[in-house]
Amino acid sequence: MSSEALRPEFLPMQALDLKDVIKNERRAYSHPWTEGIFRDCLASGNECWLLKLKDRIVGHAILSMGAGESHLLNICVNPEFQGQGLGEQLLVHIIERAAINHCSCIFLEVRVSNLTAYRLYERQGFAEIGLRKGYYPSQMGAEDARVLVKDLILE
Repeated sequence: MSSEALRPEFLPMQALDLKDVIKNERRAYSHPWTEGIFRDCLASGNECWLLKLKDRIVGHAILSMGAGESHLLNICVNPEFQGQGLGEQLLVHIIERAAINHCSCIFLEVRVSNLTAYRLYERQGFAEIGLRKGYYPSQMGAEDARVLVKDLILE
């Protein structure tokens, strides 16, 4: 794929986008979010972003903010487009959104089995601060989550 094709566009998510968001979510995750969860995120004023290539929605991210902190609730790239640096570009966009909104830090959880994502978060300056036992549903019941944080420089 040419570098031109990999130049993503970041746009605010709208309710009309949910059909494509849900398709990507279901392709990427064994236990995807429901449409209702995404609608609640939109209604509650969370930062809900799309990653588009040309005219196709290939990823999304949800960031909640409050009390000067932020929490990355969901980040997803369609598996067809993974391994091309798009997830990292989406993550950088979300980190920038948290900083623009004067958040002092950004938290997230990641499955202990998801080493690819964990390494991405480490590259972007996240540090592990804890473990949530049985946080994620899995085929075998539940899976632990690493809790990570990145401090944001406020100027």
